[in-house]
Amino acid sequence: MPSLRLRRGAAVLSLLTVGALALSACSAGSAPSADATGNASSGGEFPATVAHVYGKTVIDAAPKRVATIGWGSFDAAIALGTIPVTIPTATFGDANGDGYLAWTHDAITAAKAKLPPLHDETDGIPYEKIADTSPDLILGANSGLTRQEYDTLTKIAPTVAYPGAPWGTSWRESTTMVGAALGKPAEAKQLISDTEKTMATEMAKYPAVKGKTGMVMWVDAKDPGKVQFYSPRDTRVQYLNDLGLATPPSITDLSQGGKGFVTTISAEQADKLDADVAVIYVQGGDLSTLQKDPLLSRIPAVASGAVVLMNDEEMLMAISAPTVLSIPWALPSYAKMLGEAAAKA
Repeated sequence: MPSLRLRRGAAVLSLLTVGALALSACSAGSAPSADATGNASSGGEFPATVAHVYGKTVIDAAPKRVATIGWGSFDAAIALGTIPVTIPTATFGDANGDGYLAWTHDAITAAKAKLPPLHDETDGIPYEKIADTSPDLILGANSGLTRQEYDTLTKIAPTVAYPGAPWGTSWRESTTMVGAALGKPAEAKQLISDTEKTMATEMAKYPAVKGKTGMVMWVDAKDPGKVQFYSPRDTRVQYLNDLGLATPPSITDLSQGGKGFVTTISAEQADKLDADVAVIYVQGGDLSTLQKDPLLSRIPAVASGAVVLMNDEEMLMAISAPTVLSIPWALPSYAKMLGEAAAKA
């Protein structure tokens, strides 16, 4: 699981090296409504202005054909009633290989809308493919757009980039930005509130989580001499915080000075990772990889068994880049695993 903050193809690799709930269009909100062509419905608050890292984008009127790039924007748009005219191909976490993430597919079909055409961002932004869909708005609230890419996309249609760090937009920020761009700020606010209530209700089933700390880390079974863990700036860690697991001071301190979202330390320092609960991805191995290692086994959560082994790629994607659609989809399983781990801490 190294950095999630790279371009699409590299970002998929980063997820590898860095109980499903059938979803009606929103367990955390109202079902989207769009016509069979994927066009957005009219109405909303316009003109709308959305600030981002490259300035401000003004949307004069309700967009009819919305294209999305990067992660998260398409889920937020779908949940708010707009089926995009194109979305990125899911190159990680797509269990059946159809190019759509399960929660995205479920929400679109629940809305009785057509699945939108896919475009592949593995080797960069496919400008011609996006232009071919004739968008009047392009959303990339959680992406890694460079200035050059952004400028090129704006020649196709008004474009919304990310607000701060590349690939670092939280699900709340992404939903808020997409809601503003679609002229639905109030609906976006309500969707966020409903999602928060869904999380609170689910986590209340697992009282052992209360008062515990948590971390997210990655280990390569072929290179157990180092450990990578995510900083409080990362969306995975922020999602743990949403679910009631605080970030321990050790993780915050060890992350100081780092410019990215992931920090690498030697296995000799692994015992400093003293979170009560650890969500761990082991590339090329399993939990025994850590348990049998003389240094990694000293990680407190590993020693106590308070570990959530996250080697399922579909679940890993759902918790790594959470959205208002992926959260209710994965939460029943994820909350149960966290609760069981916390009970061992």
